[in-house]
Amino acid sequence: MSTEKVKNKRITLKDYVTGYPKEEDLLLGSSDVELKVPTGSNAVLLKNLYLSCDPYMRAKMSKPLVKSYTDAFTPGSVITGYGVGKVVDSGHPNFQAGDFVWGITGWEEYTLIKAPEFLVKIKYTDVPLSYYIGILGMPGLTAYAGFNVISSPKKGETVYVSAASGAVGQLVGQFAKLMGCYVVGSAGSQEKVDLLKSKFGFDEAFNYKEEHDLNAALKRYFPDGIDIYFENVGGPMLDAVLLNMRNHGRIAVCGMISQYNLTEKDSVHNLFCIISKRIRMEGFIEPDHKHLYPQFLELVIQYIREGKLVYVEDIAEGIENAPAALIGLFSGRNVGKQVVSIARE
Repeated sequence: MSTEKVKNKRITLKDYVTGYPKEEDLLLGSSDVELKVPTGSNAVLLKNLYLSCDPYMRAKMSKPLVKSYTDAFTPGSVITGYGVGKVVDSGHPNFQAGDFVWGITGWEEYTLIKAPEFLVKIKYTDVPLSYYIGILGMPGLTAYAGFNVISSPKKGETVYVSAASGAVGQLVGQFAKLMGCYVVGSAGSQEKVDLLKSKFGFDEAFNYKEEHDLNAALKRYFPDGIDIYFENVGGPMLDAVLLNMRNHGRIAVCGMISQYNLTEKDSVHNLFCIISKRIRMEGFIEPDHKHLYPQFLELVIQYIREGKLVYVEDIAEGIENAPAALIGLFSGRNVGKQVVSIARE
């Protein structure tokens, strides 16, 4: 008896990208897929439900010139990213048809996962499944580890978060408030600034696009200096922050989205402040902290249920709208965590 085949819509990279990416760099196509895993295989076949749009994916669209912690996409092939899926068929003893999982998957309707040991079975389904590519997934653990581990926070310290309304920043600010810190965030629109203060509980927030002097803006909100800076943007903002850090301050370097599309990167001029102020500045990536996920999950799911943490998502509908959703990250089009919903649960 022949195995059922269905059409599988998919997103591929047209070619390596230089400068700002465009929607046309990502192509919508389709292929046939069998709804069974190969006989004798340990693979898992997923029906993808939600796809995650994340800034790190921009680097994967460029021709690899230096070794990175993640491989570049291959032109002509399906791009990959974090996603939530439902198991359709499984050859692996740890996964059964009907299980919900999250992890790296293809930007397509169905994906055959040949190494399913890297998938995480979803434990709690009393929250939106899309949370597992946001607050309960990679962005959530990034915020948790970046703030609680890398930043070594103490109650009463001053905390500044750039790109504060994004997938990670909105959580860093809330973790900092739960710690008893004074928290200021920046974002790129008045709508996002209002969200930071009214929804996420930041003490203050400002629109960096309306500030002609970032150094003066930071002095206005931090007259006594910054203890912790959660770095998401780089460039001129980092330069201004260095001038406003307190002695023995900490900078957790999560991302530098302002630099990803530039062919000539911005220079940073105030690095001597790291010496004079004895600043600890450390880059980090979420995979280095996977061992913290079980304790992170239990803590955050409880915070969600108690209303101590809230999360805002920007959900695009349909895989055909996935390219626009991803490219929109780099112009700040999204409000909150950008997700693409491609199938019903």
